Amino acid sequence: MRIVVLGAGTVGTSIANRLCDDGHSVTLVDNDPDVSRRANEELDVKVISGSASHATTLFQADVIGADLCLAVTGLDEVNLIGAAMAKGMGARRAVARVRSPVFRDLSTFDYRRHLGLDRLLSLEHLSAMELAREIRHPGAIAVENFAQGELEMQELSVSKKSTSLGIALRDMKLPSEVRIGSIHRKGRMRIAGAADQILAGDRITLIGSRDEIDDVRKMFQPQLPPKRNVVIAGGGEIGYHLAGVLEAARFKVTVIEHNRDRCEFLAGVLKRATVVHADVKRRASLEEERVGNADVFVACTGDDEDSIMACVEARELGAENILCIVDRPDYANVVAKLGIDHTVSPRDVIAKQIVSFLNTGAIISRSPLSAGSSIDILEIEVAEGAPATEQPLAELDLPPQCLIGAVIRESYVVVPGGGYRFAPDDTVVALLEAGAVDQTIRMFSRPE
Repeated sequence: MRIVVLGAGTVGTSIANRLCDDGHSVTLVDNDPDVSRRANEELDVKVISGSASHATTLFQADVIGADLCLAVTGLDEVNLIGAAMAKGMGARRAVARVRSPVFRDLSTFDYRRHLGLDRLLSLEHLSAMELAREIRHPGAIAVENFAQGELEMQELSVSKKSTSLGIALRDMKLPSEVRIGSIHRKGRMRIAGAADQILAGDRITLIGSRDEIDDVRKMFQPQLPPKRNVVIAGGGEIGYHLAGVLEAARFKVTVIEHNRDRCEFLAGVLKRATVVHADVKRRASLEEERVGNADVFVACTGDDEDSIMACVEARELGAENILCIVDRPDYANVVAKLGIDHTVSPRDVIAKQIVSFLNTGAIISRSPLSAGSSIDILEIEVAEGAPATEQPLAELDLPPQCLIGAVIRESYVVVPGGGYRFAPDDTVVALLEAGAVDQTIRMFSRPE
């Protein structure tokens, strides 16, 4: 595929390098001549020196007809403008990285839709969600946010004490906004059907809003896990997003941040988390906040060395599980020897997201439901005149190995019922087994 990357910083060069290794044709754009020169010497890519928000630069980068444009400069506004211009000039897909949460806040303005972009990516939010996978309730095998973050997917194990054993899905009286997406039984995962019955030991995937899923979980896991004590060292964007995901009745979240102004901001926006003004680099501060009693200690200070040292101190104080954000790849072999249980690399996180966009046709993104799974999560764009727009969902000739989890229409996300009618420009979030992809895509594509 032909891909244009706007921004040759740490993120841009790592993405470009990975895409080159995978055999893609990559053009890299940066406005700093020295950075461009260094990228040209170190990477097997075409390098253009110029502003990512100037049409002349994008013309030089041959963005017209590119399969994908990734805007990952250090400025949100440049990324938004550059990606929007690339899409308007003919790039098939355009993705912009944004740091400020305001650009992803649909309650104020839908920047993505207004600018015609395929996705806004927050490296900080993605990293927080990766950490959340390791922290959320022990019964959850996977936790994902999708459909613009409006819906959540959780995979959990069904307890022997579940009140729903032996009941067909159609008879469970689940909330209209919750779906059971897949069932994993005896080593095989498949799409859930209306006639399927849930058995003890099954692993099922729930799709819906976080609050609704938490209520439905009680049907399958009557005894919820005990409240867990989570301490987050660092109240930057990653810490903020992580605290926002975790703060709920079954978590006691404490955020330790050294900047007083940031503490005041966090205290104002986080509803249940405790915000502490302290320096995690000082052992006395960690002792004072009883970090040794934490079930989970997460270090995301924004500085690799500070985060690693805080993790070492937390381990010595007795924290049970230690997680850390580590940006530098050369630290990967070191952290495990220091007693850190799990690390997350923002570079790897965003690279995994970018790979999901390397598709053709109506598919916007595609990623596996879980590692080694035969089921994929696809975002599909509904084309003008597609067969799926001619009849209600219940009457469409979709394969049984397909489950429509959600639909994004304009700025709204819905879990569609049988009477839902798709419209052009809808984005469909579907769970599909491998053999059902082609038939499903034809339903949402323009007839040949």
